Amino acid sequence: MSNTGYLKQSEYEERVLQIKRVSKKTNGGNSIKFTALVVVGNKKGTVGYGMGKAVDVPSAIQKGIKAAKANTININLAGSTIPHEINAKYNSAKVMLKPAPVGSGIIAGGVVRHVVELAGITDISSKMHGSNNKVCNVICSLDALSKLKPIVVVEQKGSNESK
Repeated sequence: MSNTGYLKQSEYEERVLQIKRVSKKTNGGNSIKFTALVVVGNKKGTVGYGMGKAVDVPSAIQKGIKAAKANTININLAGSTIPHEINAKYNSAKVMLKPAPVGSGIIAGGVVRHVVELAGITDISSKMHGSNNKVCNVICSLDALSKLKPIVVVEQKGSNESK
């Protein structure tokens, strides 16, 4: 009998982007908790993010993964890149995403690289402006990806007549 039934393989790949230690002054002293920023994706056009808060780091990561899986979005892809250029703004974070030719790779920095990798995009060029806050940058890049419109293939009438 195999033990594979005990291990459940997830369809999503998870990445922890940030862990912060948060301390709060209370009457009994200091209360210390941890927050984790997690991004999940299946590398086929689905990606999401989540924040988890707990007393210990592993619990915060698990809560973040659960929140990220509940907060996923589907993205319209055009092969290995995005269909068109898009700009987005969230608070002080601004992101610009541009499609890139096949083979150029991911030209992105910071958390945008992780978001587009987990979404399944392999050729893209991007630029972040404004904020260094990782949470704002993740939300801004996911907002930009969610605004992508699908490519509509239109047949030309002249191409059918010439054949």
